[in-house]
Amino acid sequence: MSASQAAMTASLTDTLCTRCGLCCDGTLLADVELAGHREIVALEALGLEVEEDDGADRALLPLPCRALRGTRCNIYAHRPDCCRTFECRLLQEVGRGRVSIERAQETIADARRRIAHIRGLVAALGGRSAHLPLKERCLEALARSEELHDDLKSRRTREELEAAMTSLDRLIRRAFLGAPYDRRTRALRPLDRMSRLIQIAPPRPSEPRSSRSRSRPAPRSCRASW
Repeated sequence: MSASQAAMTASLTDTLCTRCGLCCDGTLLADVELAGHREIVALEALGLEVEEDDGADRALLPLPCRALRGTRCNIYAHRPDCCRTFECRLLQEVGRGRVSIERAQETIADARRRIAHIRGLVAALGGRSAHLPLKERCLEALARSEELHDDLKSRRTREELEAAMTSLDRLIRRAFLGAPYDRRTRALRPLDRMSRLIQIAPPRPSEPRSSRSRSRPAPRSCRASW
């Protein structure tokens, strides 16, 4: 990357990424694969949780990231290599001149409005797991609501949440994750598609996030998160 390209990317990052945060807050991705022992130690020293990936010799930084403050990274200078190299499709398209900055900002604002609406519906269904990626929060709230509440209001809220998730799914795939990932993003592991095929075992109140059972397929390069 030339000096001019690096400067342009930094400018776009400051203009767009600091108003977005979707790759950090559990909306686009479920966790980030860490590069090695040095990265693990550094992040743990900063007070971040690191998980071992079941059945694989690697460590993961779970999302939402605890270093996220609003839409900005609180450890930006010490962020993992994957975070440094990841570029969503929207950022790439702006960098190539195919999407204007103004249009990208509108897309980000639209996504964040939809996410806020979804979070409100999750809360209405009794969902409280703010530490989970957005899709897991939705699926957990739907499952628990179906088990505990069968009244008309709850059913309508579940239907509204499912419709909102589908709508956000389309936006994310089209605007943020539509382009094929390159080798730099292979270590970013998103969740499988939104569907009832994802089986989540809700954690017991005393059970830490890292020890709960989640059925998540092994990554094949980097796949769409929804």
